[in-house]
Amino acid sequence: MKHPVVHFEIYSDDPVKLAGFYKSLFDWRISEVPGMDYWTVSTVETDTEGMPKTPGGINGGLMKRPPGYEERAWTNYVSVESIDGAVDKALTLGAQIMKAKAAVPGMGWFAVLRDPQHNVFALWQSDKAAA
Repeated sequence: MKHPVVHFEIYSDDPVKLAGFYKSLFDWRISEVPGMDYWTVSTVETDTEGMPKTPGGINGGLMKRPPGYEERAWTNYVSVESIDGAVDKALTLGAQIMKAKAAVPGMGWFAVLRDPQHNVFALWQSDKAAA
């Protein structure tokens, strides 16, 4: 398959408390990212590039719940070759943009969309030049 789920995010009103919950429940490694209000969630071991070593393994993040996300808990990120092309295609198929294309500096680009049945998902394009 060309477009695997590559990342998830868990939203929380109290990220520190919820990090403790998932650490205790699943023994996940959860680490705060310096200078950001964001925690990485490791569900599987990673290589030196931060990519999962386990085939099909997915790691993610934990963050303070953004405004408008009150009824959602997790968002899956789907890898695409072109964030712009995928957003355009999604819009023509009836999706709506929740968060426009944005950079994760040095890592890539993402956009958050809502499908025609109101399910939220995100797109991810790896790009070390993203700024």
